[in-house]
Amino acid sequence: MDTVSVGTQLILDDDFSTLGKLGVIAMKGCEEIGTKINEYITGFRFNEETDFLVKTSCPRFTTGEGKALIEQTIRGYDIFILCDCYNYSETFKMYNMTVNMSPDDHYRDLIRTIAALGGKARRINVIMPMLYSSRQDNKYARESLDCAISLQELVDMGVSNILTFDAHEPRVQNAIPLNGFDTIRPSYQMIKALYGNVDDIELTRDKALIVSPDEGGMTRCLYYSTVLGLDIAMFYKRRDYTKIVNGRNPIISHDFLGKDADVAGKDVIIIDDILASGDSILDVAEQLHKMGARRTFVFITFGQFSAGPEKFDEAYAHGVINKIFVTNTTYKPAEIKSRPWFCDVDISKYLAKLIDGLNCDHSISNLLNPVHRIQALKESKEKNNINNT
Repeated sequence: MDTVSVGTQLILDDDFSTLGKLGVIAMKGCEEIGTKINEYITGFRFNEETDFLVKTSCPRFTTGEGKALIEQTIRGYDIFILCDCYNYSETFKMYNMTVNMSPDDHYRDLIRTIAALGGKARRINVIMPMLYSSRQDNKYARESLDCAISLQELVDMGVSNILTFDAHEPRVQNAIPLNGFDTIRPSYQMIKALYGNVDDIELTRDKALIVSPDEGGMTRCLYYSTVLGLDIAMFYKRRDYTKIVNGRNPIISHDFLGKDADVAGKDVIIIDDILASGDSILDVAEQLHKMGARRTFVFITFGQFSAGPEKFDEAYAHGVINKIFVTNTTYKPAEIKSRPWFCDVDISKYLAKLIDGLNCDHSISNLLNPVHRIQALKESKEKNNINNT
């Protein structure tokens, strides 16, 4: 019986006919990564068509109200919608004014697009790298619980699977316990980028250290330390709970839970999910620099740089930070991407493999937990270092 190549797996052609036709919708601001994903999937599926991108648009009326249009048939399609709710570079016209799109605007366009599908798709999957309102995931007083409500709204509209990267609070999936929800960590891509950009890096216990900037990030740091065989250290984030500034209790200090000797002479890797203004990361990096860290690298899933790059330029100039690795899951302006301390970590191929596997109803467990690939990468790097000495 003939077989058809799909991704890295072979399936019977009789089985292939039962799969939903693949369609990828790149929402406004996701066109670049959507094009890359389309090219990768086309390379995987050399026996199929060459364009999986679905033609859509979200025009606006002069009052700022919007609507979504699906410009081709999608009946029976397995739809994957890419949405970056934090791309503030996108704009629309309202009362003859140019208005930058907020996360709320992007999210409403996503809802409109799902509504425009009109129940015709075989299955709807939403890939939202940084969850909408992901930092509003806990309720401490009389306040809204926006992230959980948005997940429930998506499910109520017929979304089968929601994929996100490094959810700020993974337990938010408890809001939709009977539906597909995966939080993905780009650990392999980060380590590969580190090896590719820092030639003399040695990820051994006597040469490198994993650092969590606060207690909330310990889980992701423990994964890195375990698969790489490195020690781990942590800062305690001390807050002033007597006041609220910009909706949050202000940070008083970052206290290091360890000894200076644990840091001295080592390459330090700080790992966090979100970099907004960057004040916390810079404070932690400054303390590590004073403790005698050899070099400081930062792994960030979502780099917003909301206060601009100048503070990071100064830290780089004084050797406080050597490199910041940031995924291309969310928008970054050209002025950030051109900095010598910035390294863009492309996850488009990774997303293409996830989409390919889900469309074919294959297991994606190995993609979600790349421990064997990370260890193989480290062994290969160490072997090359030995051969070059």
